[in-house]
Amino acid sequence: MNANELIKAVKLVAKEKNISEDVIFEGLTLALTTAYKKNFNSKTNVIVRIDRESGDIKVYSYLVVVPEIDYGVETEDEEGNIVTTPPEINIDAQILLEDAVKIDPNAKVGDTIEKEVTPKDFGRVAAGTAKQVLTQKIREAEKESVINEFSDKEGEVMIGMVAMEDQKNYYIDLGRTRGMLPKSEIIPDEKIVMGSNIKVYLTKVTLGAKGPVIMLSRKHYGFVKRLFEQEIPEIINGTIDIYQVVREPGIRCKVALISNNPKVDAIGSCIGEKGSRIAGILKELGNEKIDLVLYDEDPAAFIKNAIVPAKGAIVNILDEKERKALVVVPDDEFSKAIGKKGSNIRLASRLTKYYLEIKTMKEITEEGNR
Repeated sequence: MNANELIKAVKLVAKEKNISEDVIFEGLTLALTTAYKKNFNSKTNVIVRIDRESGDIKVYSYLVVVPEIDYGVETEDEEGNIVTTPPEINIDAQILLEDAVKIDPNAKVGDTIEKEVTPKDFGRVAAGTAKQVLTQKIREAEKESVINEFSDKEGEVMIGMVAMEDQKNYYIDLGRTRGMLPKSEIIPDEKIVMGSNIKVYLTKVTLGAKGPVIMLSRKHYGFVKRLFEQEIPEIINGTIDIYQVVREPGIRCKVALISNNPKVDAIGSCIGEKGSRIAGILKELGNEKIDLVLYDEDPAAFIKNAIVPAKGAIVNILDEKERKALVVVPDDEFSKAIGKKGSNIRLASRLTKYYLEIKTMKEITEEGNR
């Protein structure tokens, strides 16, 4: 790589990778300085300068102007051994005044001047170093670009192709990079097919040792929230708001809705005619059941709504400050109210932020007769 090719390469990389030319030249200067010291055993402070027009590279050594060269002082110790005290300034970093004025006519003792010390074969070293720096800057720019692009997509649902699998993770091709979908973050019992397209929720973007790490999930509650926001027009345009989503992935989730228009049925709008609107979301979640719940500012009403699919519940707020409530359901609705392994009552409690004690009508009657 000659001088002209270097300038063209810098401008090309700067343009295509959106990197400042200053940043590239700073990296080149630092790397070339290090390369000079390593390859030419320099014992002085040096600086490499690159002409940004011609591409010429020159090395300059910093030298201190002295009236005479200080070689240090040799003395004899008590045992007759010669002890050398090194000079205050490295011998290689000293220059006599008479030589200094040939470089800078205004030089005087104590000044620091620059003397060109560019080796004849430095061009070979410079060419190799320049290629390494440009390659490094390209990689850094690509990493930063990926991080910036995907950081803006945190909390979004993306579609990618299942590209690879290892013991703990699936790797999803997202276009410019691959995201990591831990097997602990897939919906229980779902089958991930290699080469298939899959929807994933982007939870976090970090910079790892080998580059950007894009963390993905299908278990996150935000996954369900974003699916609704993508599929339901009234949610997209703000007619309906999602108050909260709680999930036990693979089993059940509850979505609390608020209608901002009294003429719009929030639950009906999300279900659609014959379930047409919610069908795509249900398909994405597999066997996971979805309960649509109408939010209510009245805690008792909200709890009653949240206990679905159980019907006919009577709610008594026991302690509003401590957020405790008693839910009484018909005997034949008890199993629905509890749900599979207690999932329904747990989710209702999380959704309403109330500790819920649940009893049947029969239990209440028996307690009253005691």
